[in-house]
Amino acid sequence: MRAKDLARAIALGRALSRSVDQLDARLRVWLLDEVTSIDGWTTTIKCLRDNTVFGEETVVCTGSSWPETGDVERDLLAGRAGSGGGRRWRLLLPMGFRDYVGITGGRIPAPGPVPPWDLQGAATAAAAESLVAFTDELDLAWQAYLTSGGFPRAVAEHYRTGGVSESFMRDVASWLCIDVDRESPVGSVPLLLAELQARSTSPLNRSKASEALGCQTRGAFDLRLNRLVRSCGALWAHQVSESGRRIPGAQSKLYLADPLVAWIGASLRAGAPDPDMASLTEEVLAVALAAAIDNLQPGRWMTGDTIGYVRTGSGREIDFGPVAVPGPGGSQWTTPVEVKWVADGWRAEARTIEGRYHAGIVATKTVTRLDTPAWAIPAPLLALLLAQHR
Repeated sequence: MRAKDLARAIALGRALSRSVDQLDARLRVWLLDEVTSIDGWTTTIKCLRDNTVFGEETVVCTGSSWPETGDVERDLLAGRAGSGGGRRWRLLLPMGFRDYVGITGGRIPAPGPVPPWDLQGAATAAAAESLVAFTDELDLAWQAYLTSGGFPRAVAEHYRTGGVSESFMRDVASWLCIDVDRESPVGSVPLLLAELQARSTSPLNRSKASEALGCQTRGAFDLRLNRLVRSCGALWAHQVSESGRRIPGAQSKLYLADPLVAWIGASLRAGAPDPDMASLTEEVLAVALAAAIDNLQPGRWMTGDTIGYVRTGSGREIDFGPVAVPGPGGSQWTTPVEVKWVADGWRAEARTIEGRYHAGIVATKTVTRLDTPAWAIPAPLLALLLAQHR
């Protein structure tokens, strides 16, 4: 569809529902699904909102990507969002671990949520102590989630059969191909995802990754990455300074935004390695923390301004350094987090955080320790606590 087709579809919809006008036109609700796939859709909606009765009706726009050809803020929000102080837009991601546990019928209690600046506070300590008895159940549920991801169909298939069908894997790959690499065959997407997954927990060397994929130019590879991020298929984590600001010129990490996306390469491309649980754990916690930050200050996900990693003076990395977020008393700083998916031997990572920030969280596999400056908290519990405030 093109922009003029969108205007015609709305005119047709109005004609088919004209009986509503005999009651009250404001009762009409429009749901424009996947409207973001139409070039120039925001300009068309703006024109109809400004010049027709369409502006008095409720309009819900959804899409699987944030396109470069539409300006939502300029065309639809500036001066038109009302004065109620409500949310201007909402980022809807696949279900997180908290929802997954609830949907799959586990008996694991759901604590929290806890704001990201208070992850080393009393609420976390109470939750950790109360869930020690559920450590094994949490670990099994976490590994199941890392296998299925949070797309509802994938969760249902994995719950019923223990795996996600190749059919659905191909459906997701086809969606990404349209949004990310529509000029290439569908098979290019599994190769891209496999390469990105293999490099996901380290700063991304774009030149080497581009060469490994056989991209003709670095610009073409960067375009694919930017499209993947704008389609909410991946998330940037830039290197940040002590003040939480991005360090110019430093390499950034790229996390895939759902475990299922991380499995597509291995499932659809022979020879691609399976993702390991440690890297998937870091990715899922990255997405959970970024989503929690975006929930507090909407729009930060799409501008690449959520999480960031920190490099210490000795050259070591801390996965998620403190960044500023809005809190009840003004700006607050998120708790630093290092991911170490192990059942022991976590103290070396804890000392890195303690040396830089004197406190923090180490996300482990099953270890809970609250008697040291940096706490050990099981990664699935941390994901439960980072669930978004509704």
